[in-house]
Amino acid sequence: MLADGAITLPGSVVARREPRLIAPESQDRGQIEIWRSGGWKTNFDLSVVSYGEILSGGVPRDGIPPIDAPTFVAASEADAWLDDREPVVVYGHDGEIRAYPIQILTWHEIVNDVVGGRPVAVTFCPLCNSSLVFDREVLGATMRFGVSGNLRNSDLIMWDDLTETWWQQLTGEGIVGDLAGYFLDPLPSQLIGYGEFKASFPNAMVLGRDTGFRRDYGRNPYPGYDAAAGSPFLFRGDLDDRLRSGERVVAIELGGEAVAYAFTHLQNVKVVNDVVGSLPVVVFWSPETASALDARAIAEAKAVGSGVAFGREVSGRTLTFEPGDGGFTDRETGSTWSISGEAVAGPLEGIQLPPVVHANHLWFAWAAFFPETRLVK
Repeated sequence: MLADGAITLPGSVVARREPRLIAPESQDRGQIEIWRSGGWKTNFDLSVVSYGEILSGGVPRDGIPPIDAPTFVAASEADAWLDDREPVVVYGHDGEIRAYPIQILTWHEIVNDVVGGRPVAVTFCPLCNSSLVFDREVLGATMRFGVSGNLRNSDLIMWDDLTETWWQQLTGEGIVGDLAGYFLDPLPSQLIGYGEFKASFPNAMVLGRDTGFRRDYGRNPYPGYDAAAGSPFLFRGDLDDRLRSGERVVAIELGGEAVAYAFTHLQNVKVVNDVVGSLPVVVFWSPETASALDARAIAEAKAVGSGVAFGREVSGRTLTFEPGDGGFTDRETGSTWSISGEAVAGPLEGIQLPPVVHANHLWFAWAAFFPETRLVK
């Protein structure tokens, strides 16, 4: 619990929607007792979901161990074990930029880190291909996040070490416990190929394999997962048949509007100019990023590509983008832009597009949490 059990909301660190609390008497009390017998101090009388939606992933709390003391290496060292096509999560703050290889995140799912002075949780759910970064400063305290061992809609449920609230990774919502109905503050990040990361940020650091755990980094424990037909692992909901369940999408939620851009569409058009929740945005497509869920060795996996999203307003002017040689070009100035959203040539050279929170999810998972999504395909 927080001090004296009090929960207050300073500033806008954590937003709360009016929660639809599930009455305790309508929940499965037997299931609650099983969880409590496992040592949970979670307040199971506060929940915004039915406990019937929560399934065990087959491992105990932190049976998939988060990384709490990450170490980082230069790209020159990471090159020995990280292929240029392999996907990495890229996050930066206050001039410090880091890459988190999916080949490591697959085995830990959460990295509790401090970047540019900001405590963050870098998260990845391999069953949903969902990579998201959250601020760990919550209600004036710095939280450590772990893996609960439970899933909802096949997505990772995290827990914090202060209130033991359970948090939905894909949405950042507290779903069970004292902070049910609160949302973690999501932070913009990118999922791109390692080679693209090095080209954009040649001096940035990479999460190293010296994690304190013995894991088969580089091996995918879910070979063929993204190509499988039918219902995904431990998914009990209705599948949205607008796309194949394992299709990847670049997904954005802004101003109450949720939009998903199918990879099958992006690989044809390369760029999408759009408006989401009244904000002009652009989605860039890169074809080379390998799947982390295809071959047993990620370095040998098929290329599925990746997509990144940015705002497209610069100095009060809305830019319109199209594919160009060596990157992307805006029609208004003819400047050339990289996959990282930086103008690398032309009148706007050196300008960075404003980042937008987004991720490359598997379609079934995004649609389960955002069924009213506008799909661009």
